[in-house]
Amino acid sequence: MAVFKKKALLGASGLALVAGLVLVPAAALAHVSVDPTGDAEPGGETTLTFGINHGCEGSPTTSVEVSMPEGLSGVHPIADAGWTIETERGGDAGRVSTVTYTATTPLPSDVRGEVEMLVGFADDASGPLAFPVEQTCEDGSTSWSEIAQAGEDPHDLEAPAPVLEFADASGDDADAEAAAPEEPGPSGFEVAGYVAAGAAVVISLAALGVAVSTSRRKA
Repeated sequence: MAVFKKKALLGASGLALVAGLVLVPAAALAHVSVDPTGDAEPGGETTLTFGINHGCEGSPTTSVEVSMPEGLSGVHPIADAGWTIETERGGDAGRVSTVTYTATTPLPSDVRGEVEMLVGFADDASGPLAFPVEQTCEDGSTSWSEIAQAGEDPHDLEAPAPVLEFADASGDDADAEAAAPEEPGPSGFEVAGYVAAGAAVVISLAALGVAVSTSRRKA
């Protein structure tokens, strides 16, 4: 009887462990994400994909409104058959301030949806760049707008804004190497000296070979 109870407890623990393993990835996928195609760098451009991983407490998603941060030089939403697109412009430059994607058919809570836009970055842009998202559902809404402060783990936030990191400026090292003066090579006199020394070594080895051969014959 005790053995049976022990096995039952182990079975329950195993199920709990499996449930935990299943729930952890689900929680990790709960946030709205942003992913660039290729490297995101100041002065460059890339396509951003925003992933909507669930609805509002089970309610289907009807629209997502993405707010643009400072540091962008241009925004061009990418058409998709599953969404209609509206842009709003603001500021003195008249640049796009928000892009709203409305689902032609509400996106079920358990289905991942994606929207895309081509963005350009200003030459003096600096990261990270946060893109607050307002997710509207058939029942309720979620404002993904929290930004982690210095020393705060973004995973601890309930509704963090999608954040884009710029690629590491590893090119600085390459530029420094390219700008560094080349070490001077050997002069013509040094080369001639190396050749003469090499020739002397060859002649010495040849003479040694002749001497050894003569010695063997005499023996």
